[in-house]
Amino acid sequence: MANFDDTVVGAVEKVIPSVVNISEVKLIKDAYLNVHPIPGVGSGFIITKDGYILTNAHVVLGSRDIKVALEDGRIFQGVIRGLDTLMDLAVLKIDVSGLPVPEMAKNNALKIGQMAIAIGSPLGLVGGPTVTAGVISALNRSIQTEVTFMEGLIQTDAAINPGNSGGPLINSSGVVIGINSAIIPFAQGIGFAIPIQPAMWVAEHLIEHGEIVRPWISINAVDVNPKLVAYYNLPTEKGVVVTNVIPGSEANRSGIEVADILVHMDDIEINNVRDLIKVISKHKVGDRVTMEFFRGPGKVKLKTVLEKAPTTQRPPMIK
Repeated sequence: MANFDDTVVGAVEKVIPSVVNISEVKLIKDAYLNVHPIPGVGSGFIITKDGYILTNAHVVLGSRDIKVALEDGRIFQGVIRGLDTLMDLAVLKIDVSGLPVPEMAKNNALKIGQMAIAIGSPLGLVGGPTVTAGVISALNRSIQTEVTFMEGLIQTDAAINPGNSGGPLINSSGVVIGINSAIIPFAQGIGFAIPIQPAMWVAEHLIEHGEIVRPWISINAVDVNPKLVAYYNLPTEKGVVVTNVIPGSEANRSGIEVADILVHMDDIEINNVRDLIKVISKHKVGDRVTMEFFRGPGKVKLKTVLEKAPTTQRPPMIK
C-alpha cells in the first residue's frame, strides 16, 4: 500500500501538466466613473487537446486581456468562448493543439473523508502551480455568492486561496473530481468545488453554443424575513418579495407588480428564492407557469411565460 507522500505525488504528477495559470486585466469603473485597469490572476485546466480550458466565470468576467501560461512555460492569448455566471464557469480557447488532458471522474461516487487535492496558482505566486491536500469534508453543500446561488458543491479542507479559483480538485488516483470555486472569508479549512460532471456538461454546451440557455422570470426578488414582516406588516412569513419587474418583459405583461409576494408556483410552495430557482430550473424557456401572490392582504393568481435568462459580461464596480 502506497504511503501518503507517494499517493499525493503520483496523483499530482498525472494532472499538473494540464493545469494553467490565468492572468488578466479588467477595466472597471469607480464611483466617479473613472476607468481603471486592474490586474488579476486565477487558475484553470485543459479539457481538450485543441486548447479549450475550463475555469471560473469570476476569474475572467469583465476581462479585456487574458494570458494563459502552461505548465511548460509557454504563454498564449486566451479568448472567452462562453460564460455561465449561474454555475460560475467559463471556457477559454487558446490557439494550440496536442495538449495534455486529465482524466475526469465519470460519476459522482464521492465519500466524505476521502482524499482531496487542490491544484492552482494562489496569489499569483511564480514558479508553477501550488498543491494542497486534505479530505472531502461534506457533499451537496449550498452557498450564496454575490451573483448566484450554488448547490451540490463539494466542501473540502484542502486549502483554496485567492488565485486557486478555476483549478482542479483531484482524488488520490489523479482523477479530476471538481473545479475549485469558492472560499468562505475568515473561515479556516472551508473551501468549495463544483463537481466535475455538471461542470463538464456546462463546458460542452459553452464550447458548442457559446452560452447556456436557462429560463427565468424577469423580476428581482428577496426572501421574506422577520424584519420585512415587522416593518411592512406583511401578511405572510414565507415567500419572496418582488423588488423590481423588468419593463417590457413577460413578467411585466403578465401583471406582476413590485411588492407582490410570491408564495406558490405550479402549486409548489415558495418559501424563499432558493425554492423559486429550483422550480424554475425544472422548466424550459417558453413554458407557461401559474403563480400565486399576496397583493396587500389579498391574493392574486397570474400566469407568465418563462424567458431566456440573460448572461452578463459587465465588469464589476469598485466599491
